[in-house]
Amino acid sequence: MLREQLKSKIHRARVTDGNVDYQGSITIPADLMEAVDLWEGEKVLVVSITSGARLETYAQEGPRGSGAFVLNGGTARLIDTGDRITILAFAHAREPVVARKIVCDEDNQIASASPNVAPLGL
Repeated sequence: MLREQLKSKIHRARVTDGNVDYQGSITIPADLMEAVDLWEGEKVLVVSITSGARLETYAQEGPRGSGAFVLNGGTARLIDTGDRITILAFAHAREPVVARKIVCDEDNQIASASPNVAPLGL
């Protein structure tokens, strides 16, 4: 039996911009995607810590080290610039998955990470 389990989590990121005219997705800095093992185009659940809004979209790679989290398309109408968000991705597996988790600081850089997250740049 396959079970759906958390595999990637970015917690307390701050939305830096929104672009309603873009076709969709959430732009996430490449270094943070790498840290939590997210692929470009991977389905993610985005939860606003600020408002409680929840939405599904896909991850789009943004500039490495930029700290830019941009909601694109209709998602920009559901979660506002400045909101704190959590981004979650799940995997189907037969065995337990050890999720890669990071918490962002005020500048959307890694403030803390689970032990299985390698230091950036290695």
